[in-house]
Amino acid sequence: MPYNSDLVSELNLLVKFPMHSDLEGIKVHSDAAPEMIDAAKRLYAKGLVTQEDGGYLTYSGHQAVEHAKSALRILTGKVTNE
Repeated sequence: MPYNSDLVSELNLLVKFPMHSDLEGIKVHSDAAPEMIDAAKRLYAKGLVTQEDGGYLTYSGHQAVEHAKSALRILTGKVTNE
């Protein structure tokens, strides 16, 4: 299955979540780009985040972020500390 714009928006939002702490999350504000607001709602519906506007990662969300960040590092050739 190829990536579509919805999946790309979800991946872009996922990689913004911090991996170093379970006590940190993100909030997608009502004035954010519409694709980010919609992505947050889809991630919530998929059980990857705790709130419709972001919140914290669930266990599955942590796994998804780890894989998304790994793929991003491989594809960009950049090494990060996250």
